[in-house]
Amino acid sequence: MEINMKQVAIIGAGVSGLTVAHMLAKKGYSTTIFEKESQPGGLIRCKRINGSLFHICGGHIFNSKRQDVLEWFWSIFNRDVEFSKANRNSIVFMENGLKIPYPIENHMYFFDEKIQKEFIDDLIKISQKTNNSPQNFGDFLKQRFGETLYRLYFKPYNEKIWRKDLNSVPLSWLEGKLPMPTVTEMIYNNINHVEEKAFVHSTFWYEKKNGSQFLADKLAEGLNIKYNTPINSIEYIDNKWNINKMIFDYVIFCGNIKDLPTFVTGLNLQKYKEDIEKLEYHGTTSVFCKIDSNPYSWIYQPSKQHESHRIICTGNFAESNNAEGIMTATIEFTDYINEEDIKENLKKMPLNPQYITHCYNKYTYPIQNKDTRKIIQDLKSYMKQFNFFFTGRFANWEYYNMDIAMGAAMDLCKTL
Repeated sequence: MEINMKQVAIIGAGVSGLTVAHMLAKKGYSTTIFEKESQPGGLIRCKRINGSLFHICGGHIFNSKRQDVLEWFWSIFNRDVEFSKANRNSIVFMENGLKIPYPIENHMYFFDEKIQKEFIDDLIKISQKTNNSPQNFGDFLKQRFGETLYRLYFKPYNEKIWRKDLNSVPLSWLEGKLPMPTVTEMIYNNINHVEEKAFVHSTFWYEKKNGSQFLADKLAEGLNIKYNTPINSIEYIDNKWNINKMIFDYVIFCGNIKDLPTFVTGLNLQKYKEDIEKLEYHGTTSVFCKIDSNPYSWIYQPSKQHESHRIICTGNFAESNNAEGIMTATIEFTDYINEEDIKENLKKMPLNPQYITHCYNKYTYPIQNKDTRKIIQDLKSYMKQFNFFFTGRFANWEYYNMDIAMGAAMDLCKTL
């Protein structure tokens, strides 16, 4: 399909939209990005609070298993000057105060004798089964790690995040994000105290200054971005797209697919409206805190004593993330939680977290069921005939990390 020198509208200046703009610029396309916020980045945006850096949603780092993503990324950024490389130092804080290095299945020797024996019995049972075909996320975790680890860690931790029956979660939703150790590997790693470095982002690159906001700001340089410009209408008329009284040949949608039926006019999306409205998701309340000094990057919390599932020690990612004399972190809660409840939860958590501020993001985790991908693909196929395309976490309704979002955007642009 030839769209050289055509006018292309990109909705959203998050990672996906910025990547698309760069890819199309290489082909000579004229692009305009519409962004409702005053700065680029979407979910990777950051802001300074009293001199410390607050990642308003998560703690975004960079690495990738895709060579084309790495090559493109490092063609833009100066790895040696602008980034530092770090080993992921993650830990699980159990309810009884026990600290287990991550990944937990490699460090069962930290548990007491009873739990170790239960884990060994589980591994024997797993190895004796010849037909392990999990049908859902819950089945996968039990069949891969055994009932003991499922009970102690995987079930309570994941239920805090997803707030649903893990047996209702399809495996396709978390493809590429699941640990896949064999029984032999788990036994060997526990006997030899091996630190596993094969899991996703076990090493990562992080910006020396301003975190992922630096990444977004640099990707935005030289691009035609209209900030503070929410989109209320995208009209298809005379084989063109009218957005804010500007005419475009093509639209690359990197926003939230739930918004589509409300502002796309000129096409009949009625048959898709009900399915889109039923798409499930979770939000995140990100709480910025001062915490005690520690060596960790991520802390996973299966404990039922409080509602938070994870602490991201962004203050350890770069010295510039902390104001002088303090250590900061982002503590995550699934969905909305008010300030009063946040502070009550913090009292029950390790590392003495002291509240600074918080930010609620309504959309952070798209949730799929067995029909979700077909619903999204049907809509994308329909819109494609009108030169309307989709990429991004909530445009594709896929649980993308930053590098996966970049890769998906690059893949889309190869088809244009």
